[in-house]
Amino acid sequence: MNKKGRVFSGARPTGRQHLGNYLGAVQNYVKLQDEYECIYCIVDVHALTTMETTKDLKSNSLEMALDWLAAGVRPEDTIIFIQSHVPEVMELHTMLSMVTPLGKLTDLPTFKEKVREQPNNVNYGLVGYPVLMAADILLYKANFVPVGVDQAPHIEFTREVARSFNFRYGKNVLVEPQMKVTEVPKVLGIDGQQKMGKSLNNHIEIASSPEETQARVMQMVTDPARIKRSDPGNPDVCNVFSMHKIFSSREDVEMVNVECRRAGIGCVDCKKLYAKNLNEHLAPLRERRTKLADDPQAIWDILDHGAQQARTIARQTMQEVRDAIGLP
Repeated sequence: MNKKGRVFSGARPTGRQHLGNYLGAVQNYVKLQDEYECIYCIVDVHALTTMETTKDLKSNSLEMALDWLAAGVRPEDTIIFIQSHVPEVMELHTMLSMVTPLGKLTDLPTFKEKVREQPNNVNYGLVGYPVLMAADILLYKANFVPVGVDQAPHIEFTREVARSFNFRYGKNVLVEPQMKVTEVPKVLGIDGQQKMGKSLNNHIEIASSPEETQARVMQMVTDPARIKRSDPGNPDVCNVFSMHKIFSSREDVEMVNVECRRAGIGCVDCKKLYAKNLNEHLAPLRERRTKLADDPQAIWDILDHGAQQARTIARQTMQEVRDAIGLP
């Protein structure tokens, strides 16, 4: 099958993936493999810009790779690797920094957001984060980058960097990537208020046991106006119902939608049904993950092989970059 082009995507090594990661990125990674040549990277160097300790960096990278592979990322078709294992990205980052105005970096919304989040750790790497991100994409001459619309400024920044480099050195070496907009469902945490995330401890890990999953689901906030079991509910404002629509059958969704509104089903039963359906959906993934986890060295071998494949592309790009610049 002829592929439609090359896709690149990277994610920080946050360890075990939660439902927000699964629905927002991992499922899309799996689907894209059928039509595109895919390169997926665990961006450990990016993570250093905000980490106070790196003690879990290696284990988190392994856990993330396990979840990706268990979900269906195919190493026989797709390059999967760890960012720091391809040092050419650091070299390209340096070269691209020479054609990037400082003011452009400090004006990016994500930089301003990070400064607010960590005012005592505004390091050089944080300022140059978008340049390294651009280097990730441009090093592999990716045609497409799958992102949500909120990431559009970074993709446009990457295109501008490629354009600036090509113009300054008079060679069309770097490929301007296109943004491939992905439909990312809004996944709220168990608090029903904020986006699901580990830092808020409001997440549900896809690799959790069925018992752990049910326990977390039972903590989920439902319709805040429904006080008693006999009170009619409003599924339209209930986070549990929003997840039913993703993981439950059409019949279950319709039943909850009707019975909740007339108090025919209580919140406890609604959550138990969601936990059951969620566990059934994730059961095959968890089974594959358990088998993969029995041989962690095999996962490192996959990542090492992916890095070798990535370096083959990276070395060629960097030779073209050096030649374009005129480096001796």
